[in-house]
Amino acid sequence: MSVGILGTKLGMTQIFDAAGVSIPVTVIQAGPCTVTQIKTKQTDGYSAIQVGYGEVKPKALNSPLLGHLAKSSAPALRHLNEYHTDSSSDYALGQQIKADIFSEGQIVDVVGTSIGRGFAGNQKRNNFGRGPMSHGSKNHRAPGSIGAGTTPGRVYPGKRMAGRLGGKRITIRKLIVVKVDSERNLLLIKGAIPGKPGALVNVLPAKRVGK
Repeated sequence: MSVGILGTKLGMTQIFDAAGVSIPVTVIQAGPCTVTQIKTKQTDGYSAIQVGYGEVKPKALNSPLLGHLAKSSAPALRHLNEYHTDSSSDYALGQQIKADIFSEGQIVDVVGTSIGRGFAGNQKRNNFGRGPMSHGSKNHRAPGSIGAGTTPGRVYPGKRMAGRLGGKRITIRKLIVVKVDSERNLLLIKGAIPGKPGALVNVLPAKRVGK
C-alpha cells in the first residue's frame, strides 16, 4: 500500500482546461504531515509509518500523546494516521510529507466524514416517493406498510426507515488529481468529496482491483 496524506477540505470551485471546458474541482489543503513513528517487521510485525497533521496548542493534547510526538521532535499534532508501506526504511522520523507526493492525472481515493443531517424521514433519507397529494389522502409523507402482519409478526432487520442521515465515514474512489500546487500544498481533485469545508480528509493512491 502506498503512503497518502492528511488534509483539510477548503471548498469547491471550477477551472478550465485548454479547450475551455469547465471542470468542477475540490480544493484540499494537503499537509504538510510529519512522520511521527516508523514501524518495521522486526519490531512491530509489519511495515508502516505514522504521520501527524493539524498543529494545535500543547495544552490541547494529553501527556502520553505529547511524549509520543516528542520522540520525533514533532509539534503538537491533532490527527494521527498510519499508512502501510512495503519499505518503511525510506522514511525518517520528523520527515515532512507534502502535496508533491501526488502528480497531475493521478487517480486517488479520498476518505472523509459526510455532512451530518440529523434525524431524517424516509423521503429524504432513502429517496422514497411520496403518497397522493389529493384531498382526503392521509399518506403524503408517511412511510406506509413496513411488513406483513401475523407472519412473520416482526419487522426484518435492515428495513429502510427514518433515522440518522449522514455523519458517516465515506470513501470516494477513483478521483483524478487535476492540479498540484507544491508551493501552497494544495490539491485540486475533480468532483466532490465527503464533508463540509474545514473537514479532515485522507487522500491516498487508488487501490488496484483485480490484477
